[in-house]
Amino acid sequence: MKRLVIATILFARSLLAAETEDIAFKSTLDGTEQRYVEMLPDSFEPMDAHDVLIAFHGHGSDRWQFIRDMRGECRGLRDVASKHGLIFVSPDYRAKTSWMGPAAEADVVQIIGDLKLRYQVHRVFIAGGSMGGTAALTLAALHPELIAGVCSLNGIANLVDYEKFQDARTASYGGTKSELPDEYKKRSAEFWSEKFTMPIALTTGGKDTIVPPQSVLRLVEKLQQAKRKVLSIHRENGGHSTTYADTCAAMEFVLREASAAN
Repeated sequence: MKRLVIATILFARSLLAAETEDIAFKSTLDGTEQRYVEMLPDSFEPMDAHDVLIAFHGHGSDRWQFIRDMRGECRGLRDVASKHGLIFVSPDYRAKTSWMGPAAEADVVQIIGDLKLRYQVHRVFIAGGSMGGTAALTLAALHPELIAGVCSLNGIANLVDYEKFQDARTASYGGTKSELPDEYKKRSAEFWSEKFTMPIALTTGGKDTIVPPQSVLRLVEKLQQAKRKVLSIHRENGGHSTTYADTCAAMEFVLREASAAN
């Protein structure tokens, strides 16, 4: 308990030291107001080139999850971003039940474009946990030209076979799987392994019943066969979460391999 209190105090101090801004923007898709949180690194210099890490929250949460939460996935991505001087961005991407539908996709592409107009952006990395890990895989499959690396924590790679959160996905995608089979397929990374030419790290848990690991493990096998730069951290006794250490290892792999490719 004492360690948790100390960690919370240190994190609060780090937020005060970091330049954190809650940013509103008008969606070019439908004119609605949307939001994301941006944290600039302590080493930020406006005229220097910086990499960006965009973190996608899980189902039922919003843009503040990866900014404030102390769980391993959130703290791990924040710490790696801080260590490497990355601009850290956490969008609502249509908030609590997004599942990276068409509107969320458009918002994130717009955010990336806006960041490149405001800053000297070198590379854009994406990550996320659970629904956010799925969102990272979906966005990379749809827009590989925008993404330098992917870190998917407890996500899913096949939304056609996946049966959970059906109401949320129907609302996000605009119809059911039987009504929009192509929409569900094009947002399922397993069908588009050839798009993943960038480094990618994936974590899964063998006892995860919320987001079962099988589709991601099949994607990993395809990527390995194609000799892609892929790291799979599978914990056979793990559930629907990724530890701080595994989160850091996954994200560090993506950054290291992306740098080695340049």
